[in-house]
Amino acid sequence: MGNSRNLLRLASIVIACSIIIYNTEKVSGQCGGSVPALISECGQYVQKAGPQVPPSQGCCSELLKFNVPCACNLITEDVANLISVDKAVFVADYCGWKLTPGMQCGAIKIPK
Repeated sequence: MGNSRNLLRLASIVIACSIIIYNTEKVSGQCGGSVPALISECGQYVQKAGPQVPPSQGCCSELLKFNVPCACNLITEDVANLISVDKAVFVADYCGWKLTPGMQCGAIKIPK
């Protein structure tokens, strides 16, 4: 049972990565950061499964390389459905990535 859950998590991450990388190409890399590095450093902190935990310094370092409005263009509905929005907002806030409550960031409306 544990192996099937791990496989499902891995499949979800691969799908999310594919969607994000596709969208990254559409934005032409103008957001300032590296999506593969961001996924590698932060992916574990925004998975739907598991507890909410503070992200690593490496995650914050990668996240802060991105321009907020540009990066919001990468958050499609498909991506929003594959991650925990609450955890993603927590990670952004924890790292100091300024998301104004009530703002629309791609397919996500930032909670108040």
